[in-house]
Amino acid sequence: MTDLLTEEYRDLALAVRDFAQKVVAPVAAKHDAEHSFPYEVVAGMAEMGLFGLPFPEEYGGQGGDYFSLCLALEELGKVDQSVAITLEAGVSLGAMPVFRFGNASQKDAWLPSLTSGRALAAFGLTEAGAGSDASGTRTTARLDGDSWVVNGSKQFITNSGTDITSLVTVTAVTGPKEISTILVPTSTPGFRAEPAYDKVGWNASDTHPLSFDDVRVPAENLLGERGRGYANFLRILDEGRIAIAALATGAAQGCVDESVRYAKERVAFGSPIGRHQAIAFKIARMEARAYTARVAYYDAAARMLAGKPFKKQASIAKLVASEAAMDNARDATQIHGGYGFMNEYAVARHYRDSKILEIGEGTTEVQLMLIAREAGL
Repeated sequence: MTDLLTEEYRDLALAVRDFAQKVVAPVAAKHDAEHSFPYEVVAGMAEMGLFGLPFPEEYGGQGGDYFSLCLALEELGKVDQSVAITLEAGVSLGAMPVFRFGNASQKDAWLPSLTSGRALAAFGLTEAGAGSDASGTRTTARLDGDSWVVNGSKQFITNSGTDITSLVTVTAVTGPKEISTILVPTSTPGFRAEPAYDKVGWNASDTHPLSFDDVRVPAENLLGERGRGYANFLRILDEGRIAIAALATGAAQGCVDESVRYAKERVAFGSPIGRHQAIAFKIARMEARAYTARVAYYDAAARMLAGKPFKKQASIAKLVASEAAMDNARDATQIHGGYGFMNEYAVARHYRDSKILEIGEGTTEVQLMLIAREAGL
């Protein structure tokens, strides 16, 4: 299937693969163990232009498209999901809302630093009582003269507390049955990134709860049309599911690659374990899952770029790829035996990291609901 890619796409994938193997992989275990944000890796991705892949050159981007971003995420996801989600959230959740819905002044003010990777933006949607049911938002924004005054809290927000985080786009109730989006610079008084979470996986990814205590920002920080915040963020999530599917595909393929390598080296009962049918068939199923996930996200991305409806395909891709990542991580751990339970092995990290792929940016159950709805049920 990769033969269908243009030379430009192939060159990008190979360049990111080389970066992932030479720069990301050697420090992945260290940052995972220390729960430290990989600033040096992020700087390297910024230098490569990865944060600007799908944005026009006029805003400092690379003039590529969303599929370019997905190819990069797949390659990074093979070796370190924390790094991959940092890029995914920084682009599709951080900068993309400004690009999709911002006015000329907002784009000029924020996009150059975000597309260059000098700064990160976060996507403030989820709350303690508003996750899958995002319409249950309780954070409020009250218009007071020429300012919005924001009060409330958010949960599980990626890239929200790093040293280079400059902006959080926040969904807030701005009137009866009305949700809007507000741009909140992180330097604004009253904004606080609370202590980072102690997570099962994605330990090198930056994730915080956020609090807003009479956070006052200019009225012109309204992003998009007032009252369209919920609808606009649903569009962002539809696109983001393709990106998450690409990341998950990379994770699934990474588990295949590690398992093939190990199965050729590990000897049991007088021969490499890959010659035993029980192991060979398990890896064959893993390869089939990764391939199917790749086909699904390629199709969803192609429909999106062609301007065709893609909501159902994005949900299918996210469903198939996240389950492939989790299933392959479990099988890879089993193939590695006791070593698979040791954090020094990449498959152990994939085992811890992959579960969140079935939860973040729409749970498996939400994807099933959306697919069923699109099928007319």
